[in-house]
Amino acid sequence: MSLTAEQILAAHKANIETLFGLTSKAFEGVEKLVELNVTASRAALNEAASHAQAVLSVKDAQELIALQAGLFQPLAEKAASYSRHLYDIASGTGGEFSKAVESQTAEVQKNFATLVDSASKNAPAGSETAVAVMKSAVSAANNAFESVQKAVKQATDAAEANFNAVATTAADAAKSAAGARKQR
Repeated sequence: MSLTAEQILAAHKANIETLFGLTSKAFEGVEKLVELNVTASRAALNEAASHAQAVLSVKDAQELIALQAGLFQPLAEKAASYSRHLYDIASGTGGEFSKAVESQTAEVQKNFATLVDSASKNAPAGSETAVAVMKSAVSAANNAFESVQKAVKQATDAAEANFNAVATTAADAAKSAAGARKQR
């Protein structure tokens, strides 16, 4: 029933590999975030320079108002696009962490179930009730964990659907507002 040195070493090795794998995924997420921010900053700087040039070439107030009105729709679309990219990076990185946690949890559950089965086979006579209670508790804990995992997945899916709906609504509202300004 005791663990051997090889089993302990294998468990530590697996934990270290998981840690380095997750650290690598975290850095990939940070790299994507930095790349997104550099790209967005570069685009904003270029657009600011172009807009400043356009403002300097305006001949009257009417042209200035039209120029300013034409600026809002692309700005709202770009903000929605940036938010979507940011969400994709965060959810992708979070998904990798979730997979790792689920994998580790499944392995721990399997090992613990094996340990309980081994202990029940080696239990002294008359301890059947205690073994049954232990197996029942393990089963209940596993079921509770699976229920929590399902609830978290449903909440995540609902949050993603809400985010997409809000982003679409915001982009549509910006287009409508820009269209209304052009008609004036």
